[in-house]
Amino acid sequence: MNHREQWNTRFAGEGYVFGETPNRFLTEQAHHLPPKATILSVADGEGRNGVWLAEQGHHVVSIDISENGQAKAKKLAQKRGVSLDFRIADMADWDWPEAAFDAIVAIFIQFADPTLRNRIFAGMQQALKPGGLLLLQGYRPEQLGYNTGGPRALENLYSEAMLRQAFADWQIDYLHSHDSQINEGAGHNGMSALIDLVARRI
Repeated sequence: MNHREQWNTRFAGEGYVFGETPNRFLTEQAHHLPPKATILSVADGEGRNGVWLAEQGHHVVSIDISENGQAKAKKLAQKRGVSLDFRIADMADWDWPEAAFDAIVAIFIQFADPTLRNRIFAGMQQALKPGGLLLLQGYRPEQLGYNTGGPRALENLYSEAMLRQAFADWQIDYLHSHDSQINEGAGHNGMSALIDLVARRI
């Protein structure tokens, strides 16, 4: 089963795997976003984050590999009365635009192994306008002990040292490791080892 088939299978049910409410880190850090920003929501899945951003008045490009995920995202957007620019995209071969976005949101995109992760991070740098904002949240290696969501592949997880190295050419406004209780549908539920990053393209 390839990557697209895996996510289409996961998003095939009626319910929302990660819930319909936005990620808490995103809502807490959204005050950094400029008004009516053009935002790329990477691997937006069933749309909980992209739809919420659109509700805040932003123009959102929501990309995901799964047709089933985006179908549910469109349904959620219709329910909330907002519109987004939905695009089916595989991060392994997506052609990142040049300086197209005021902000990029990347919440739990740890399907990416180190090779793909490097490509995605480089693409984010390319796609952000100078001074553009990245909001990224992921799991740390300690998450493997909690088993409350996320990948089982250690190399896909983030540490502060890894993120500092990956974004060494950026302005890091906020980098924080913490263990917190989250409740994001059945997919992310329980005490979790998290890491938060707010960074700007220089």
